[in-house]
Amino acid sequence: MAHVTREQLDRLLEQALLDDDHGALAGRLDDLARGYRSGDVSRAAILVLAAEEWRQAGQPARALECFQRALEDGGEVSVDPRAGIADTLFELDRPDEARELVESIKADGRVDPMTALHVAETLLAYGDLTAAHEWATDGVLAGDGCGPREATLRTRDALLRTRYRIRVDLGLPEDDLDALLDVPC
Repeated sequence: MAHVTREQLDRLLEQALLDDDHGALAGRLDDLARGYRSGDVSRAAILVLAAEEWRQAGQPARALECFQRALEDGGEVSVDPRAGIADTLFELDRPDEARELVESIKADGRVDPMTALHVAETLLAYGDLTAAHEWATDGVLAGDGCGPREATLRTRDALLRTRYRIRVDLGLPEDDLDALLDVPC
């Protein structure tokens, strides 16, 4: 397939959801990325989708390979592929490598809210509440919070909810950012 449209990708994802076969979908997405020439969606974004499906299929090593290819590709993605790599490294019981990668994302100094949410949820899942709180807070502060896109609002709300849950678990009192949970944009 030379040119990938969003509609083609949506049909593929819809069919796979009906079939409930993550491995088959991951393979199809991986094949799609290999044959990619151009499209409405970047090759890197397709590789990230494939990686997520490989993880759902219980094949983290294949997921890691797809995330790494997405990173090397450098195309536009909604979440930095390094966040997926770090999550997968935790899953593969390689926490030191995962934490090093998380630190490299932060060291870049330009963390977007979607990546911050992904990293915060990963760190939360693996028990690092303090670092998860920092990522969620940074994500809220990095976003414009009230942008026109619905995805921006969903990300802001998800970050605020995740941050609040972490603060409760840490025994921290409510603060000004927690108050934004009830403030519509």
